[in-house]
Amino acid sequence: MTTPMKAGAVLFAKDIAVVSRFYQELLGMTVVHQGAGISVLESALMQLVVHGIPKRIADSFEITTPPVLREDVPVKLVFPVDSLAAVRKAAPALGGKLAARSKEFTARGFTACDGHDPEGNVLQFRESAAPSAG
Repeated sequence: MTTPMKAGAVLFAKDIAVVSRFYQELLGMTVVHQGAGISVLESALMQLVVHGIPKRIADSFEITTPPVLREDVPVKLVFPVDSLAAVRKAAPALGGKLAARSKEFTARGFTACDGHDPEGNVLQFRESAAPSAG
């Protein structure tokens, strides 16, 4: 029996273990494959491949603490979560961060806020917005 394919993304990382742990613990993703230079994570709806950056490139830059945000990229990953408050609380212990509550916005049935992972990849987290009274 073949497994149905899921939508997904490939995220290049200098430290696969740290980045993989961030998504596993913060979003409850499960490792479905671990190999040399790769960690494949899945949730019920998507697959995230954390792929190692080639050594010659990885050696050319440093990940600082806190990381320099990689804001000048054409893609931002978006993840649904049960609670932005829970992400905001848990992310720092995993090397990431969610912006202040004042940066949240509501649109099309969700409330969203940007944050970043341990290597500075900018992400957006979304929780379902409460229906407005009216």
